[in-house]
Amino acid sequence: MHPRLATDRDELPQLLAAVQQHAADVLSQFSERKVVPAAPLPEPAPLSARGAGLQAALEEFAARWEPALSTSAGPRYLGFVTGGVTPAALAGDWMTSTWDQNSFTSLDAAGQHLEREAIGWLRSLFGLSDQQRGTFVSGATMSNTVGLAVAREWLGEQQGVSPAEHGAGALGGVRVLSGAAHSSAAKGLSVLGLGRRSLVQVPPQPGREAVDLAALERALAEDEGPCIVIANAGTVNTVDFDDLRAIAGLRERYPFWLHVDAAFGAFAALSPEHAHLVDGLDLADSICIDLHKWLNVPYDSAVQFTRRPDLQTRVFQNAAAYLGPLGDTPDTAHLTPENSRRLRAIPAWFTLRAYGRDGYREITERCIACARTVGDAVDSTPGLQLLAPVRLNVVCFTLADDPTAERLSALTEQIVDEAFLTPTVLDGVPALRAAFSNWQTTATDAHRVVSALRAAVHEL
Repeated sequence: MHPRLATDRDELPQLLAAVQQHAADVLSQFSERKVVPAAPLPEPAPLSARGAGLQAALEEFAARWEPALSTSAGPRYLGFVTGGVTPAALAGDWMTSTWDQNSFTSLDAAGQHLEREAIGWLRSLFGLSDQQRGTFVSGATMSNTVGLAVAREWLGEQQGVSPAEHGAGALGGVRVLSGAAHSSAAKGLSVLGLGRRSLVQVPPQPGREAVDLAALERALAEDEGPCIVIANAGTVNTVDFDDLRAIAGLRERYPFWLHVDAAFGAFAALSPEHAHLVDGLDLADSICIDLHKWLNVPYDSAVQFTRRPDLQTRVFQNAAAYLGPLGDTPDTAHLTPENSRRLRAIPAWFTLRAYGRDGYREITERCIACARTVGDAVDSTPGLQLLAPVRLNVVCFTLADDPTAERLSALTEQIVDEAFLTPTVLDGVPALRAAFSNWQTTATDAHRVVSALRAAVHEL
């Protein structure tokens, strides 16, 4: 055995204790650390032939790379929609690497059964029925892509062909209708051979990102055959929600597959005040829900649900002598593009078992309250303009005067030590988004963000 490996093996308990202490020290600094530090990126170093051992690697990582890393897992990283890692999820992630399971076959089935238990808990968390069958994937992009792949196979079923066997060209022209589809949907359509141009934007309601139902029905009436509808349970800019129950009801007159992108909006189900926003979610044919957002498990983790696992296995089945049969509960190797994958279910299992429905309801409602605090402050601050109501956990706003991308960038640069926001464009207006989904974020953090924004806009 290589001498460095042998030494690390013999000293593993002490080394893991050192890593644990270092990680605890890092986590304890998150609330006060600069959110996006200005430290320069280190120059690339050559690979050592001899190696340095775990302890030296930890020390070098801490010295060279940690100063440049953002505090994206901290309470005031409000860009994109980024969660953190709960204590239980962190422990689960450590166990994931410790056990290093590639649970893709029933020949070694314990990991798959653990995943199914975690899927059942998630189904319950979001109020879904047992008819929704779920699988872990890497993120919302892959969840949307898997859902659309199943939808593609459903389109083939309506025409008596199988795109999985004969290719997407067997379908002819395909239309995918949506009011405000996330960019990952277009990416998925490209990967699936349906093409980005198959995505047709249906006009939204005035002043909203939610689809206009009358316009959607007109678009459905124009189609000569079945199509796909992508509905939103929480748009990325303003967290707007389509009327899922009403859209599902249109299937009585028009044939279409209903895919719902509920990447983070599904968590509205946990708040009694907001649960009505996801009414009808269970009626979807496929659903995307991201977990490294509001569930606060480590990247990368998401779940996809569908009512047609038979079509899912038709797309993703992997024929090999060492894999189990499809059956009523197919191995995960037959359900997603991946064969090899880490057992992402363990961090989700840990955090759900540790904090339960009540814990996640508290996290969700606290994040919503923080978003409202910032939204109310923006609305009352001269020089700032709120662009949409704070419906859930995102504040979308801009400068009241001359809201150019350059001026907004200058604003964010002034507050980057205190908070990180991401740019966007809403109805042609350059804007900023503050998204609250971190388990550590409190009212104190919201007020710190408000103070930083007010000071920055005063200096512009």
